[in-house]
Amino acid sequence: MLRRLLCALFLLPTLLCSSAMAAEKIIVATNPEWPPMEFLDDNKQIIGYDMDMMTAIGKEVGLEVEFRMTAWDGIFAGIAAGNYDVIASAVTITPERQKAFAFTVPYYDVQQIVVLRKGDSAENFEALKGRVLGGQIGTTGIFVAQKSGVDMTIREYDSVGLAMQDLLNSRIDAVICDSPVALYYANQKEGFADHLTVAFRTEATESFGFVVQKNRKDLVERLNKGIEAVRAKGIEAELIRKWLGD
Repeated sequence: MLRRLLCALFLLPTLLCSSAMAAEKIIVATNPEWPPMEFLDDNKQIIGYDMDMMTAIGKEVGLEVEFRMTAWDGIFAGIAAGNYDVIASAVTITPERQKAFAFTVPYYDVQQIVVLRKGDSAENFEALKGRVLGGQIGTTGIFVAQKSGVDMTIREYDSVGLAMQDLLNSRIDAVICDSPVALYYANQKEGFADHLTVAFRTEATESFGFVVQKNRKDLVERLNKGIEAVRAKGIEAELIRKWLGD
């Protein structure tokens, strides 16, 4: 009995230490229809730049990350309701969104790109006058197109993939989306790259940030430390090469 008691006393600090070192779990929502930032692989697993980035950040600051597939049109309502802790879904930081949510420091800069079918051309929005431009509903690409003031039909889709498919099938004339997504479809994605081309980029640069509830400043600070760490260690550069090229 004494031997068992002594063993238990020796083990207790180890058990307490292990418990203290266990990573805190956070739920991260994403809309995996924005390759190469987030999308589903052949086994329906969520993969992409944002997933690898969030996982690396979590390791640096003791957070275990669980990803949850979420529709884009409800993703902000879900974070507001506390259904998950973070949104990692190529979210552009805008003044309007900052009024309602907290953002980490920017982790990737993008422009809006307009994609056409090969053989077609357009140097600016004015060249799309009277034509049909598609994009994912509620994204900054749609907002930029609307603010251009050009008289064109803007068609909104539940996903950028559906818009690209309609472009491929000549149902619409162009698609606008974030630069990494546009370049992926125009240069890499099988079945699309041979038929699509980049038309033009918008001048303004946008920044992606991870989204957190307004009252979770502690979590924002923790994620910011993680972003700083993965940059300092060269992990961010490795992920950019992996998913977005040199």
